[in-house]
Amino acid sequence: MVKSSLSVKLPNKYGDIVFSTLVKLAAFFTLFLLSGIILSLLLTSWPSIEKFGFSFFWTKEWNPPADHFGALVPIYGTIVTSLIAIVIAVPVSFGIALFLTELAPNWLKRPLGLAIELLAAIPSIVYGMWGLFVFSPIFAQYFQEPVADVVSGIPIIGMLFSGPAFGIGILAAGVILAIMIIPYIASVMRDVFDQTPIMMKESAYGIGCTTWEVIWHVVLPFTKNGVIGGIMLGLGRALGETMAVTFIIGNTYQLNSFSLFMPGNSITSSIANEFAEAESGLHTAALMELSLILFFITFIVLTLSKWMISRISKKEGH
Repeated sequence: MVKSSLSVKLPNKYGDIVFSTLVKLAAFFTLFLLSGIILSLLLTSWPSIEKFGFSFFWTKEWNPPADHFGALVPIYGTIVTSLIAIVIAVPVSFGIALFLTELAPNWLKRPLGLAIELLAAIPSIVYGMWGLFVFSPIFAQYFQEPVADVVSGIPIIGMLFSGPAFGIGILAAGVILAIMIIPYIASVMRDVFDQTPIMMKESAYGIGCTTWEVIWHVVLPFTKNGVIGGIMLGLGRALGETMAVTFIIGNTYQLNSFSLFMPGNSITSSIANEFAEAESGLHTAALMELSLILFFITFIVLTLSKWMISRISKKEGH
């Protein structure tokens, strides 16, 4: 009887144990790293937390020589510029994704998609320099001045668009942020739109639906979770952006009006401008507390996105 040259290799239980241990260590390392970041931020910002308490959140004054600090202006600038960016970027990104997936000819889809991905790869400092030296003068002359003249007498709206046309400020920073996050949101939307089964779309076209009806009644319901995820990805990117905002927001701690034309500040630009020059321990602690606030703002945004997706899934019975 000839023995078969083939042999069955028994599973190595020690290899499974090693692999399982490494995977668990990787997971616990992530938790350890997150906990370490939170703990270090708390410890380094504790002198500021201890001295200013909750008043740190609604105090406008930021006076390093007097060791008096308040986070209202940076928090306001961070939230408002990010909201402006999302309001501008979402419809533009939706249009880009719609064109790429439903309307663009095949010869144009690939180069246009590549161009969008290249925009996402441009360093933020390039956007900031372009915004300061190219976009800002054009924005002041052709948008701020005409808009201020038109809406000056309208209540509320006139207040939001009042003041001198500097070309830099909260609105300008929001527009630059929108330009930066459009490639991210558009890429995600394009990818999730492509996941819609062809049969569903062809069936809708077959019963006489227009392109818009197919998008609204077929594609969006099927991909809404991915769309929300892409929007939240863009919002997170806007909240954490540093260099581009530092170039264009104006870097002032004044909040004398709610005009979007006025210069302002953000959490990231405050840290970037002052951390290396912070002379007192309290100044450094205040900047670290700003970092902690930004961390929790980002955490809240992520939690809201998860909650929205979960609620939509429950309504659909998933």
